[in-house]
Amino acid sequence: MALDPLSSTFAALADPTRRAILARLALGETSVMELAEPFDMSLPAISRHLKVLEHAGLISRSREAQWRPCRIAPVAFKQADGWLGNFRQFWDESFNRLDGLLEEMKAEEAAKAPPRTKRKVKATREKKSGRTRG
Repeated sequence: MALDPLSSTFAALADPTRRAILARLALGETSVMELAEPFDMSLPAISRHLKVLEHAGLISRSREAQWRPCRIAPVAFKQADGWLGNFRQFWDESFNRLDGLLEEMKAEEAAKAPPRTKRKVKATREKKSGRTRG
């Protein structure tokens, strides 16, 4: 069963090894051998991860003589970011509403609190600074 492009992208991103490979490729293109170095797995296993990433459109590979560089392919990232953008807007609006509610609650609490007299304010300041009246 073939997955739609967005499902392929998220399926590829679900694996921590593939995310680590992408993090390395974000620094610039590199060879398969260099990508495999930090991992405790065989070169064929790394190659399978790269095939998943390539199938999802997250990386591209080419051949230049003996060198096989891999690089980030931004199109799939842009599609995933567009899809996630809808949720980013939802959370931004939710947090803005929460901020507004908290401000209202603070204002209500301030209105309920008894007014502080100058004497209480001065005593509080002296107490905080370590001085006492004497």
